[in-house]
Amino acid sequence: MCNICLKLVWFKSYESKSSGLSIHDSFDLALLPTVNFPQETIKYILSYLILSYLILSYLILSYLILSYLPDGTEPSHMHYENDENYFRGYEWWLMKEAKKRNPDITLIGLPWAFPGWVGHGKNWPYDFPDITAAYVVNWILGAKQYHDLDIQYVGIWNERNFDSKYIKLLRYTLDKSGLDTVRIIASDNLWEPITRSLLLDPELSRAVDVIGAHYPGTTTVAGALKTQKKLWSSEDYSTFNNEVGGGCWARILNQNYSISNQITISWNLVASYYDDLPFGRDGLMTAEEPWSGNYVVESPIWITAHTTQFTQPGWTYLQTVGHLAQGGSYVALTDGKGNLTVVIETMSHDHSVCIRPPLPPFNVTSQNATFQLKGSFVSIKELQVWRSRFNFETKKPKHIFKSSPCLFQLSDGSFTLNLAVDEVYTLTTITTGQKGSYPEPPASAHFPKVYKDDFNIRNPPFSEAPDFADQTGVFEYYVNLTDPGPHVFTLRQVLTQRPITWVTDADQTISVIGDYQWQNLTVTCDVFMETVKTGGVFIAARVDKGGGSIRTAAGIFYWVFADGSFKVTNDLAGQTVLAKGESGTRAFGWHTLTLTIKGGYASGLLNGYTLWKYATLESPKNGWAAIGTHSFELAQFDNFAVEAE
Repeated sequence: MCNICLKLVWFKSYESKSSGLSIHDSFDLALLPTVNFPQETIKYILSYLILSYLILSYLILSYLILSYLPDGTEPSHMHYENDENYFRGYEWWLMKEAKKRNPDITLIGLPWAFPGWVGHGKNWPYDFPDITAAYVVNWILGAKQYHDLDIQYVGIWNERNFDSKYIKLLRYTLDKSGLDTVRIIASDNLWEPITRSLLLDPELSRAVDVIGAHYPGTTTVAGALKTQKKLWSSEDYSTFNNEVGGGCWARILNQNYSISNQITISWNLVASYYDDLPFGRDGLMTAEEPWSGNYVVESPIWITAHTTQFTQPGWTYLQTVGHLAQGGSYVALTDGKGNLTVVIETMSHDHSVCIRPPLPPFNVTSQNATFQLKGSFVSIKELQVWRSRFNFETKKPKHIFKSSPCLFQLSDGSFTLNLAVDEVYTLTTITTGQKGSYPEPPASAHFPKVYKDDFNIRNPPFSEAPDFADQTGVFEYYVNLTDPGPHVFTLRQVLTQRPITWVTDADQTISVIGDYQWQNLTVTCDVFMETVKTGGVFIAARVDKGGGSIRTAAGIFYWVFADGSFKVTNDLAGQTVLAKGESGTRAFGWHTLTLTIKGGYASGLLNGYTLWKYATLESPKNGWAAIGTHSFELAQFDNFAVEAE
């Protein structure tokens, strides 16, 4: 028997306007944007992700200000120092859609990378801290000016070193710009050395409001508690979204707070990128097929609902939170007006392992737990009950986020639960919980074997073309006003300087598309180089890597250059040459490239005529199609087409 008392006492150290659960949206939508789904399907997906009155109520949406990332790239609001555009990318749309559905949602910005001009050519953002601070503050001001979005928190640099001078200057720049209500999170990495720096530097401590650590394993350090600042697990989860992923999410949602007073931010919101890129299905739900309309509501969504459907911004944790005698944990929250929500989890070790960090051994067994309400809560006579049972061991059908047909009756504020292993319970005074339903999504389907895009969109709703997944560089719709012919509307690679990167990106730009299992196919694209003599572009097939591994990607890459040459390589780096010669290609003229692969041989056409053939290749056997440039340079692409067997 486990006896727990729940008293009307709030944690004084936690008076945030969030209830302890947050969702961290990052590059997950950037590659195969959810915005490319049919409009009706988009409404269903957003309802699962955001709507408080139907499924979930996410309380914080964290947006990565600039993302040249391990799974792909997202466009900056300032590609160049004299450039400002607050309509690039899908994130403005997502934040506004979130606000429509939940006006109380909190918005956060976190730089994951920076444009190269911020560092004056160095891969470091802190040598010119005033420039970096102005770049970040401009984004916050632009969010308000162009989209009426208030950013409440901003971070420093995702999982990279912080600089105390920069943080202080960022605080000064925010205040000077009328953004004194915007709070700073530091340092979105480990608990140390930021905690030690805050304790030793009073000025730095005054600048920072939240200590954010990534994947803390439900623990913190004594110094972090000593600072008396809000503690956030500001990136967590990142786990394959099957039932074990749901168990991971259930455990850390509770235990991050019950052990170390942390709220939890999940990376990522929705797995909406090609499955064979890194971190496939590492979102709370999966929506990676805009061409078919298929999406999958995974178990982590419903585990989230155990908390978010029964709390709102402004709720606070009770002081009495902790662990059950036979394993598992419980937390309790209140709105301060008599409402109470208790969330209990009994996830076992093997069924709640997250991708990181390693999980020490522990045991959970079935148990009876008696809860005694105290203070004003003793007057509560009944509670709504919602339950998830995974049934890993029995192999019986799982029951995820099911409501009990009967109310749970209390006697003098007391109730007892018989808790099995691998269960999640919510007991609450809130009566509005519901699982909701939508029509079954369409069946899953492979990427179309025949695909064409001429980019002829006069007023595109988003800056990126659908289905292309930029891995380095940024490929945007472009209106080519200098071309009176058939190439007025094109896709243009727009970065001219290597960014300050989070990972070791490729030296070339590349955007992949299609089915990773493609083997035999023909890729055709019109190309236009804008750099005299040194410019170069390519089309490719069987590209085998993306994200943080893109630098070592292999495939078949057909290059033409502005100096009149061509080459065919087995790698993106261009080191393994299969064929080379003269092409007669020049900058500022359109050329049509065609690459055909069948079995172990490849051939290429230039403007409809054979330029090279019978190039022999042994690997890779399959992969995506792609377009790209030889360096960070301006170049245009048009009339892209693939025909795969």
